[in-house]
Amino acid sequence: MERTRTGIKGFDRLIEGGFPKGSSILLSGTAGCGKTIFALEFLYNGVAKFNERCLYVTFEEDLHSLYEQAKQFDWEMQKLQEKGLLTVMSMPAAEISNNTVNDILHIIKEKRINRLVIDSLSTISFYVPSSTGSINHHSIGRFIHSFLGKLKSARQMTSLLISQSPDEKSLSKDHISEFACDGVVHITFESMGGEFSRSILVRKMRRTKNDEDIHPLEITDNGLVVHTLK
Repeated sequence: MERTRTGIKGFDRLIEGGFPKGSSILLSGTAGCGKTIFALEFLYNGVAKFNERCLYVTFEEDLHSLYEQAKQFDWEMQKLQEKGLLTVMSMPAAEISNNTVNDILHIIKEKRINRLVIDSLSTISFYVPSSTGSINHHSIGRFIHSFLGKLKSARQMTSLLISQSPDEKSLSKDHISEFACDGVVHITFESMGGEFSRSILVRKMRRTKNDEDIHPLEITDNGLVVHTLK
């Protein structure tokens, strides 16, 4: 099986060497747990280490904040974008429309994207207008399944879909995307003292035998490190 390696230290061994290529992965967690850092490193490594074309679509962050966050780890995302190796699309949630998905798909096809990050699936699924003009559980579920199906048409592209969890026990606001996606990676943050306050768990991964243990997650000066259990 072809794999999309994240390059995140200690993570790929949890999933037999990387995400199955072409899969859609839900990255969930509460605010401040490290989801954006995981996504940025996934894309940065994709360009810098694996020579892949990457796209970051955000409805949560402005470009300046995103670049500044990446610079903390010496990831020069803006330079990669200027060289055409990385595409970043930033759009306020209020500007999301029915054309937004088509715009994303157009960029994916035009630039032959290998790695995609959507930040966040929660936002786009709640803001894309439904055919009836109303947002409800049914319309959100229909959108998520439709959107993931369209992403899968780009068979060589692996998607990382960020989801804001309402609490530590939930995987998403919609309670649908964790079932619709091929894999689920869940990050938790607990300010309880001790050496590590963050942990990471691969909740599921289709076509892969994944590690089912909770592992300590550390944010270092060079990026994320997933530690083995002692």
